[in-house]
Amino acid sequence: MRDLLQILFFAIVARPFMTLFIGLKVRGREHIPRQDPFVLIANHSSHLDTVSLLSLFPLRRLRRIRPAAAADYFERNRAVSGLGRACFNILPIARKGIQKDNHPIDVMRQALLRGESLIFFPEGTRGSGPEPGRFMPGIAHLAEQAPGVPIVPAYLTNVGRSLPKGEYIPVPFICEVRLGAPVRTSGSRDERLSQLESAVLALRGPR
Repeated sequence: MRDLLQILFFAIVARPFMTLFIGLKVRGREHIPRQDPFVLIANHSSHLDTVSLLSLFPLRRLRRIRPAAAADYFERNRAVSGLGRACFNILPIARKGIQKDNHPIDVMRQALLRGESLIFFPEGTRGSGPEPGRFMPGIAHLAEQAPGVPIVPAYLTNVGRSLPKGEYIPVPFICEVRLGAPVRTSGSRDERLSQLESAVLALRGPR
């Protein structure tokens, strides 16, 4: 039933909204992996970021793609939790009270081992300005723990202007998702983090 609800939501609501109202464009669609698991990483400035990225995939694949989402925000009450799970298939990630059984890296690694793919925002939270924030080290830890999983960089333009942090009513802008070739990192965690951050920022284009 949850899979059906998500398919209906994206077919009837999310995709038409992103295409017709937001004007979402996609560059580099050929870099979308055809098989799971993978990790899709992107800059983060809006709640529409997740909708934008999920809308890239065929409806039949949505049940295998899990946006990593802050448990303290998206599990704060039953209504928000139910919406997040039913429509977006979120993977709740603890930011507080972290213990061995809910450690974020272990939770995400187990999802990848189950053959699920992840959408992950390495900044850790939505930014409030035009420039992306620095990446948190979690994505480097995950890359180290799951070295065989391709990591696909993406950069979202104007989505934060359409629905900025702190706003609840979107306005139409021509937004774009830019996708890059999958990245396989190497070296220390700091080196892996730098490689992934550079891959995302390279899609921003000249400043």
